[in-house]
Amino acid sequence: MQYQCDRFELPDAELRCLMLFGEERYLTAKGIALKMNVVKSRVSKIVDGLIKKKLIQRIKDPEDSRVILLSLTPAGTAKLNEINEFLQNVHYQVLSQITPEQRKAVLTNLDILKASMEAVKEMMI
Repeated sequence: MQYQCDRFELPDAELRCLMLFGEERYLTAKGIALKMNVVKSRVSKIVDGLIKKKLIQRIKDPEDSRVILLSLTPAGTAKLNEINEFLQNVHYQVLSQITPEQRKAVLTNLDILKASMEAVKEMMI
């Protein structure tokens, strides 16, 4: 993670926050706080850093002007695409070190692990 932070010139929290936008077009500070498991005041600092870098922007929710939405700027989209491309390449490099038979077994076992983790998570709710 430290290598990624250095490579993309972002602190860890800002990098993780930016990556949340890969799943969502808009986020709220409260939504980011829940996803990152941090308090809202910490999210404010993270968001301010990303806004200062012109990677995200604040916009008013057209349905409720009291709600502030956060979205990627064009520069933020480009940075997120760069990060995702880097991560895909890293994953490819890791999997290419494994024989095709082993790769299939690893991916199958990862699917099993993911399903098991999701089942346990559901039981805890």
